[in-house]
Amino acid sequence: MDITLIVVLVIALALFFDFTNGFHDTANAMATPIATGAMKPKVAVTVAALLNLVGAFLSTEVAQTISGGIIKEGDDGVLITPELIFAGLIGAIVWNMFTWLLGLPSSSSHALFGGLIGAALVGFGTGAIDFAVLTSKVILPALLAPLTAGLIAYLATKIAYAVTRRYDGKPDGRDGFRYAQIFSSSLVALAHGTNDAQKTMGVITLTLVAAGTQPAGSDVQWWVIVTCAIAIALGTYMGGWRIIKTLGTGLTEVKPAQGFAAETATAATILASSHVGFALSTTQVASGSVIGSGLGRRGSTVRWGTAGRIGVGWLLTLPAAAAVGAVAAFVALLGPIGIIIDTVVGVAVILGIFLRSRRNEISHHNVVSEVADSGLAVQISTNPEPKKKVKP
Repeated sequence: MDITLIVVLVIALALFFDFTNGFHDTANAMATPIATGAMKPKVAVTVAALLNLVGAFLSTEVAQTISGGIIKEGDDGVLITPELIFAGLIGAIVWNMFTWLLGLPSSSSHALFGGLIGAALVGFGTGAIDFAVLTSKVILPALLAPLTAGLIAYLATKIAYAVTRRYDGKPDGRDGFRYAQIFSSSLVALAHGTNDAQKTMGVITLTLVAAGTQPAGSDVQWWVIVTCAIAIALGTYMGGWRIIKTLGTGLTEVKPAQGFAAETATAATILASSHVGFALSTTQVASGSVIGSGLGRRGSTVRWGTAGRIGVGWLLTLPAAAAVGAVAAFVALLGPIGIIIDTVVGVAVILGIFLRSRRNEISHHNVVSEVADSGLAVQISTNPEPKKKVKP
């Protein structure tokens, strides 16, 4: 297949992945302020879309991790081809859409990494993967970031409730936190743009390097930054409001003080990680924050069954997307006919999933909201009024 055509196909597919990332993940940033009535759905998503757009321009460290870190370079250049990147993206998008349909907890970021790794392994073997970079920049942050964000949210919630000195179920004077959530959730949307949009920038840059049109180790080109920023912002605006409107009550058990603490912890963790080039899952960090803030409330316990289901979903995403990417890579290596088969099958699966989702009423069961699900992992006990003793 002509090198120019395959590069164009990969760029188009990468931007579509960026678009799906917008409505798949970013809506969670605005779920809590909508649930508490601080913002209306369409206003919230518009703000999120604009901040995603701005955030995408703030850094390129994560993009460089993907374009020049995880996949090694050989004597003839980077150890992956545009055809294999195309297959990896097919794997990421198919798994993303599949988990979106089933409402399974997943990470768009790890789906992307899994798809690329699976395709690279098929094409060049284990020598194509820099496991040191994969461990330090992806796997360890995936394990530590949710725990860190959860701890920060736990402490912040404790402080918030200690300062107000009131308890749940009473007029607590914490309405100010509801409006503070406008700031904190906006910060999460900004942070999402700094981390997730860069992953697509890294994939496109990696494609240009693999095709020989850009030298390895060079900076992300300006047009790549602009197009990726616009794609994720459009995805947030066009798909996110629909998800947010449905999920606005998914976090109603989260009090405004908790929401503010969780969102602030999420944004701080993601922004710090973007600065050093850690490619995080926004969903995992936000989920860790929600659980941490829930535990910071008086009288809370963990529903370990729900927490375990969320954890299993996280663990499955990278290897499952890698498996789909590997299958697509085997087909892609057949040549132009393989690319055509991958394209036709991929489009058919995506359209099939979308049409299948339209058959059922939209709810939290068939519209992804891992952050909303994470709120269910914490149970807040209520203390019933003590029974009056009856005198004999």
